[in-house]
Amino acid sequence: MEKLTTVLWFDHGETRRAAEFYASTFPDSHVGEAVTAPSDFPDGAAGSELVVNFTVLGRAFSGLNGGPQFQPDEAVSFMVLTDDQAETDRYWNAIVDGGGAASACGWCHDRWGFRWQITPRTLMEALLAGGGEAKRAFDAMSTMGRIDVAAIDAARRSA
Repeated sequence: MEKLTTVLWFDHGETRRAAEFYASTFPDSHVGEAVTAPSDFPDGAAGSELVVNFTVLGRAFSGLNGGPQFQPDEAVSFMVLTDDQAETDRYWNAIVDGGGAASACGWCHDRWGFRWQITPRTLMEALLAGGGEAKRAFDAMSTMGRIDVAAIDAARRSA
């Protein structure tokens, strides 16, 4: 086990579905071991999956089948840096078409409510450059849902 693992809360029975979706969407991802209930408990029966361990893009997570009490929101998101439009589109489309929804400025959320920022590296490079380049890229990004890499690159170059 990792010394530090992020635990994501899912409704009953949804953790494995989410872990399998993430593992099929992102490289260097897989579903790991599950922890099952050793006996009956108020919300379930012995043998029910309580926790499913999984890896997304090389990062360890545990998903807890905790029930509907807590829902994810924008206060926590996952930023995925992409190298080109094809990779940006692949991740964005997988999340949105997999029962999620589009949002603004490269954000979307999956069917479980977790927020994702699908962010091309060129956008981050422009923002880190500062000055006029950052402003032009930021202004262009502010009009977008899914990020258009060519439009960001054009904004970076224009003076």
